Amino acid sequence: MEGTLGHLLAHSSSSSSSSTSVPPQPVPPLAHTLQKYLTALQPLLPPDELEHTRKMVQRFGSPGGLGKKLQQGLEKRARHSHNWITDWWVQWAYLESRQPLAVHSNPAISLPRQDFSDWRGQLVFAAKLISAVLDFKARVDNGHLPVEYMRGRPLCMELYPQLFSSCRVPGPKHDHVVHYGRPRRGPTHITVVRNYQFFQLDVYNSDGTPLTQGQIHAQLCRIRSQSWKTDKEPMGILTSEHRHTWGQAYNRLLHDRINKESVRLIEKGIFTLCLDSPVMRISDEKYASRMAAQILHGGGTYSNSGNRWFDKTVQFVVGEDGSWGLLYEQATAEGPPVSTLLDHVLQYCKKTDTVRAPLIPLPMPKKLYFYIDPAIKWDIEMAKQNLDILINDLDITCFNFQRFGKEFPKRLRLSPNSVIQVAIQLAYYRVHSEVCAACDIASLRMFRGGRTDYIRSPTNQMLSFIQAFDDPAVSVTKIELLREAAEAYSQLTDQALHGHGIDRHLLGLKLQAIEEGLSVPRMFMDTAYGLATHWKLRTGQVPTNTDSVMCFGPLVPDGYAVCYNPQPDHVHFSVTAFNCCEETNAEKLADTLESTLCDIQELLHPPA
Repeated sequence: MEGTLGHLLAHSSSSSSSSTSVPPQPVPPLAHTLQKYLTALQPLLPPDELEHTRKMVQRFGSPGGLGKKLQQGLEKRARHSHNWITDWWVQWAYLESRQPLAVHSNPAISLPRQDFSDWRGQLVFAAKLISAVLDFKARVDNGHLPVEYMRGRPLCMELYPQLFSSCRVPGPKHDHVVHYGRPRRGPTHITVVRNYQFFQLDVYNSDGTPLTQGQIHAQLCRIRSQSWKTDKEPMGILTSEHRHTWGQAYNRLLHDRINKESVRLIEKGIFTLCLDSPVMRISDEKYASRMAAQILHGGGTYSNSGNRWFDKTVQFVVGEDGSWGLLYEQATAEGPPVSTLLDHVLQYCKKTDTVRAPLIPLPMPKKLYFYIDPAIKWDIEMAKQNLDILINDLDITCFNFQRFGKEFPKRLRLSPNSVIQVAIQLAYYRVHSEVCAACDIASLRMFRGGRTDYIRSPTNQMLSFIQAFDDPAVSVTKIELLREAAEAYSQLTDQALHGHGIDRHLLGLKLQAIEEGLSVPRMFMDTAYGLATHWKLRTGQVPTNTDSVMCFGPLVPDGYAVCYNPQPDHVHFSVTAFNCCEETNAEKLADTLESTLCDIQELLHPPA
């Protein structure tokens, strides 16, 4: 879900040496970060509160202040670690979070509908999809994946091997990630789930070559014949629970040897394939929203939510109606590597399969069994109730904006991402009569082990444009204000991509204080910091070359998440909000965003 990736360019050198060719991530200068933090607060705070915070920040950054000591600690950490913030960030943002992975964390990507509408087409496509992913994995394992470049600089490729045979494991206070993948002797199976029943499907021959598409298809047909709709308990629903609750249930589950073996096979699998049952027919205009929801959470306990293992790093979902997509877990995976994988899958699926399936008898795929005692039965019932409550609380609206795409702003020498971000803030202002803290994601893969930082909005320039746009008394040229707002956002983006964002640095300073056994600095206990990190707008750009729709839930109960995928002449959007918050409404924000983009187009390109 990387916000502004620029354009990823592949290069022919192999990826195995890529982490050595990228520099370590710098620790930004303390004074720069503190100044940028105060500037970022200006549009959000009244002058008196801003002054109070300014004094606190100045004390923190003064020659004798705590900031200098913590900065030195971070610089020392940077000298002695692979990356000074990534492990802390993954631990703090993901593994220590106790919220359910479903909706709250795992992003879903819904892809253009395939040309089939029954189980036969579903299994033929699923076989092709499995072959495509194995082909991609072979490139990763052999070091043949081209190194990606952004803005002329090579990117760290370390995340790619971790996509496969990895899984998050719940714990009482925090989770951890297990990774079983090895280039030569890693697991040789994927997990297939249909009608809530899990199967171990070996996808390699004994000599290490992958099964052909025909062989995989035959095995999927065998799985289908072994997984008729039964009264099986939906074990996967447990993984949608609050992490503490699932951690306790996980320990109970693993007391039994059969359960432990089944869970380990799911965790070790290269990836999970979810073969979903048909869902209710729906009108065309609502189809995109329904499909995004279906990939994101499975549609509820009476639909396909039992066909998920939300802890798994990568899960592909294929429905009987031609719908498909994938779901990924963010402690291990993130937007750009997943998008590269998807692009490979889409290219591979265009090719016709010419390989004849050898007539070698294959072993039956192994069904994974679970022993369910009354305590686990109770855990499943509670998880079903809680997931249905969460799903009913989530409001999703997807739309395809067709008036313009990324080419229109480019012709006017404006960054498409910056124009869309300005439009999102203006739409929010029109609905709520205020601006709010918003985060877009910048990739830090220019650096060794780099993950992400936030690009914050609104900027002062954005606020000036927003307040002027609907004010008939404003006579200054609104186009200039828009250009200034877009330019300011582009500068913030550039700073974040080069390791000079502020949010990971501020988090590092806070965690360094905790690491040294000091009390958390007052600057981080200030209401201004709470407001500045209460992200009412969580945004993300899907960096794919195809008509995909990404979606995830808001970060806060009274917030929204807005994802967008700009194509040359149109932009796909998804907007989510929670129904339990009376102030937010996904459909209203989506409608306002659509009309706002039209207004911006007319401002930039008035009708003749």
